[in-house]
Formats: sequence, C-alpha cells, structure tokens
Amino acid sequence: MALFRLYALLIFCAAGLFARDAYAVEFAIVGPRAAAMGGAGVAVTSDALATYWNPAGLAMSKGTDIRVQGTVQATDRLGVKDTLDEINSIGTSFSTAGDATAALARLNAQLANLNQPGASVSGIGAAGLYFKTSLGDHAIGFNISDVATGGEFTPSPLSATQTGTTLTITGNLAVRGLEARQAVLSYAQAFHDRTFAFGTSVKMIQGAAYNGSVGVNTAAGDTNFRSDLGKAQISTAVGIDAGAIYRPFSWLSLGVVGKDLNQPTFNAPGGLEYKLNPQVRGGLAVNPWETMTVAFDGDILSNKTLIPGIKSRVIGLGLEQTVLAESLSLRVGATKNTADAKSIIMPTAGFGLRLWVLRMDLGGGYDFNEGQAIASGSVSFTF
Repeated sequence: MALFRLYALLIFCAAGLFARDAYAVEFAIVGPRAAAMGGAGVAVTSDALATYWNPAGLAMSKGTDIRVQGTVQATDRLGVKDTLDEINSIGTSFSTAGDATAALARLNAQLANLNQPGASVSGIGAAGLYFKTSLGDHAIGFNISDVATGGEFTPSPLSATQTGTTLTITGNLAVRGLEARQAVLSYAQAFHDRTFAFGTSVKMIQGAAYNGSVGVNTAAGDTNFRSDLGKAQISTAVGIDAGAIYRPFSWLSLGVVGKDLNQPTFNAPGGLEYKLNPQVRGGLAVNPWETMTVAFDGDILSNKTLIPGIKSRVIGLGLEQTVLAESLSLRVGATKNTADAKSIIMPTAGFGLRLWVLRMDLGGGYDFNEGQAIASGSVSFTF
C-alpha cells in the first residue's frame, strides 16, 4: 500500500509542477465499455485500451488483446445549435425595410443567446488500433490512434444592424481544435500476485492544431463543425503517462493515472500554443459477486478546455453484469461534468457480445435535453 501511495504522490507532484494557464483539452472517454459505464475505466480496464486509460491495467490480466475502436462525443451548451438554426432561418435580405426591421429584433434576440457566457459547442473523437500482450507479471502494449478535441464559441459580443432591406451581423464565431495523432508504447509490471501494478506510456504525438473563425450565418450550426476548423498547423511532441492499480482484495480495485505529465505543447495558427496540461483521474471498482462490476471514476484535477471559461471535471458511475461465461455483457451508467453548473447527468448504456476470441461492443449515452451525447463501438480479438 505504501508503494502505491508513493507512486500516486509522484503523479500528483508532476501534475502540480507542470500545470499552468494554457489552452488545454478535457479527458476523453475512449471505448464502448467505458462509454456505457459512465466514463469509468481507470481501475477496470485491463485490455488493450489500458494503453489509453491506465497503462498499469495491462499487467492486471493475462493474454493478448487486439482491438479497433471509435468513439465520438458532443456537447451543446445553452442551445447553440437551435440558435444558429433559427438565425439561418431568419435570413439577412428582405423585400421591404419594414420586414427587415421586424427581422432585426428577432435576430438580435438570437444573437443575445450566443452572447451568453458559456454558449458553445464542443466535440471529442477518438479512434485507433490497440494491442496488448503479457508475459508473466510483465505486459506491453501499443496503440496508433487519434484523439481529437474541438470547440466553437463566441469570442466577443455579436450584434446586427440594418441598412435598408439588408441586415448585417458584426462578429464571428471562433473555432479551435487539436488532433493528437499518436503512436503509444506502454509497459506495465504487476507485483505480489497482481495486488499492485504500475505502468508507463511514452507517446509520440503529431499535433494538428486549428484556430480560425467562421461567420454566424455560415457556421455548421451543430457539433459537426469540422468544416469550420480551417487549415491545421502541424507540430510534434512527446507525452508521458503513468498509472498505478492496487487490488487489496479480489473484489476491490483502486486506480490512478496521470496523463501528459510533461505537458506536451503544440503550435497553433495565429501564434497560439495548445498545451496538454496534466490530467489526473482516479477510479474505484467493486465486484459484489464474480459476474458484477461496479466502477466509479472522477477527474481529480479540473481540466481546461479549448473554449475560454469552460472547464471539465467529469465523474462517472457504471455497472456491468456478465452472463453465460461473458458471452454477453450488459452495462449501464451515468456521467456529469461537475465543473459546469449547467451540465446535467447523462445516462449511458451498452452491451458486449463474445464468441470464442471475437468480441463486439457498443456503448453510448444521451442526456435527453439535446445537450450531450456519446457513441462508441469496437471489434476485438482476445486470446
């Protein structure tokens, strides 16, 4: 236990040493199991996706795992999509000055919605090929993946004016994004019959950074704003992750991971820099009985995002019940961003099917308020 505490302390110290004000990104939920279980993965992931969630997890199970996964997540804060759709339906050219005057009042009311603090849309996407294998108490893994984060927001107040029968909108929406195209090599070792496990990952990251603007009338109007990002600026950096898992009993696991502890930095258009501030996340998993897993995860540090004023500190709770010797896995959960007072709880659910060495998993969630959604799927071979 003392060794686990020391390792966790090193992660926290590294995070505190390197953290500073910067344009940064939030923790991304990766993989359908975690997506279905409310974003819980730090203490329970022992397959190839541990190269993302917590490299220590690689040593907590034996065998070889190869998988391909894709995950997308979208957040619309304060109804930006509906507002932009309404603005586009109003138009800017009219047959009479009277019609234009009437439309101006409607248009300014919608622009006031976009001028609210926090009004924004954001998206997170992750996809890649993941691999792990173990040899005794040692395990290695790698992945070739892309983790992308982006946001669209109002950098300064928008307004509209009238000239005869024409309306003009003053101001644009800002669009920022970062694709972390990475090749990751992970190593983990377990001790005392897998009571402890420690792992590290070294990531060679090609960062494709975006920083642009788009007219309100020509914005994508929803979280599918990739067409608004413009041209990327490419730079490279190395990232370092470290994690630990402690299993004092067969039914209890505790995990902690620190990601991007060395704060890799990427150049962005316009002279900006995007720095991946350290992310520290903890997890707990309980097995009330052999086929049931209850997992809880939470961001220990509040994460900055590419949208000014928006922070992310996500917690999640999930349950998994396996039946028929893990031929079927049923999962439910919920997640919430506790750093955003206007965020509501998002329920999640999913399932997994296994036929010999082939496994297919699906997971997702929706907040039923047109604000948040996540979807994920994977295909894997486990030996």
